[in-house]
Amino acid sequence: MVYIADERKYKIEKVHAREILDSRGNPTVEVDVYTGCGFGRASVPSGASTGTHEAIELRDNEADRYRGKGVLDAVDNVNTTLEGDLVGMDVRHQRGIDALMIAMDGTDNKMMLGANAILGVSIAVAKAAADSLNIPLYRYLGGTNAHTLPVPTMNVINGGKHAGNDLAIQEFMIQPKGSDTYTEALRMGAETYHALRKVLEDKYGASATNVGYEGGYAPPLTMTTDALDALMTAIEEAGYTESDITVGIDAAASEFFDGETYSIDGRLLDAGELTDLYLELIDTYPIIYIEDPFHEEAFEDFANLTTEAWETLIVGDDLFVTNTNRLANGIEMCAANALLLKVNQIGTISEAFDAAMLANRNGYAVVVSHRSAETEDTAISDISVAIGADLIKTGAPARSERTAKYNQLLRIEEDLGDIARYVQL
Repeated sequence: MVYIADERKYKIEKVHAREILDSRGNPTVEVDVYTGCGFGRASVPSGASTGTHEAIELRDNEADRYRGKGVLDAVDNVNTTLEGDLVGMDVRHQRGIDALMIAMDGTDNKMMLGANAILGVSIAVAKAAADSLNIPLYRYLGGTNAHTLPVPTMNVINGGKHAGNDLAIQEFMIQPKGSDTYTEALRMGAETYHALRKVLEDKYGASATNVGYEGGYAPPLTMTTDALDALMTAIEEAGYTESDITVGIDAAASEFFDGETYSIDGRLLDAGELTDLYLELIDTYPIIYIEDPFHEEAFEDFANLTTEAWETLIVGDDLFVTNTNRLANGIEMCAANALLLKVNQIGTISEAFDAAMLANRNGYAVVVSHRSAETEDTAISDISVAIGADLIKTGAPARSERTAKYNQLLRIEEDLGDIARYVQL
């Protein structure tokens, strides 16, 4: 038997990136990291409705290749600039490696090397470290206290930029929270998703069950209440109650804000009127989750709604973009009470964990999220367990780039065994 000295065992020997396709058929970055006895591979997602303060994914902008969306420059930045400095580093030094890449980029939004290049390396490094230590990624990142499984909030009806219908609201979600285990909750969500298909097909025809970017149905609806009514019918048809399965929305309100008013349900509303609409919906439906109810700079409007609907999760996505500076501002103003954590919004695992810690210390819930353009990578499932997230948002229980995340959580719950606990909202 050959033993590899610990010193060599954890040294990065090779970093290699390539261009692959994401779930929308556009290029993205995939990175491999090799150590003396470990390997990690990570691929980077991309958003459709993106906040203006997000870290920048680097695109080639060559019109004759992938319609300008190629990522060969980002790939080259990994294979030349980053690899040269990372080879020989201890793969377990996640924060040091992330800090080095941030310094090498030298910008606030990672526009020089590309957040897609940096994040691919950051996640691959974590996976290689876990593999070198022969422990699961969730345990490597979260330690021995990582034992809770998040509630899935499943996007089952798509609108906004995620679909081709007239719904202003971008996502209508269900949360199968009335369960003792994650495994049972996933079954409840999947059964309701299939019940919803029949509800929509019976009322609107077969075309209503075409799916959007995240696997949710994209029926020909225009009114917010029509979508919520369909969800409530599906929950009942699946044999569940409002206590078993609640609902939520991602308004992605920046997408229907014109600088002064919000265009929704055939009306133009100011912030106060939109607040009243949300409060009316909360009174009518079992809504526990509202994400990005106002545009990305509307801290005061977020704060007002949070005060009025304090029992509801008011989630900041474009508002915070997983950035500790913006989150700190929100905390000071009591704007929102939950953070949507998207690792690719900020660009490294270390910075994402900093945002999660800041949220937790200030009583904010944390929702780990995918993006509308995804890959088969399941790192966010492990991350959600590692940080003890309250919810995970990774689309409908359909399309393999979405179900891969849900299935990884099944494996994690199985691995945890008797100590596994399903989050109770």
